[in-house]
Amino acid sequence: MASFEDFMKLDIRVGTIIKAEVNEKAKKPAYKLWIDLGPEIGIKKSSAQITEMYQLNELYHKQVLAVINFKPKQIADFISEVLVLGIYSKHGVVLITPDKKAQNGDKLG
Repeated sequence: MASFEDFMKLDIRVGTIIKAEVNEKAKKPAYKLWIDLGPEIGIKKSSAQITEMYQLNELYHKQVLAVINFKPKQIADFISEVLVLGIYSKHGVVLITPDKKAQNGDKLG
């Protein structure tokens, strides 16, 4: 079992997708995302396996939640710096988004 203290170690922030491309070299279908996490954190990259539920054009300006304090991970030739959060549904991954506009960099708490 994880403790509340374990959960609090995660730094989960709101960010806005400002750029998205197909990650053509990934083993599994994925998009390369550039996410604006506010002036304190800046723009971070993520490789996200969300191609079943999202088209590239619907990702621009979408706010998402991301874990920003995991070690970067190399996905093919792309360094994924943050983990975008989503729910595994039977149709594919559904992104977790705030239901109202939030400031980039706002922390989940």
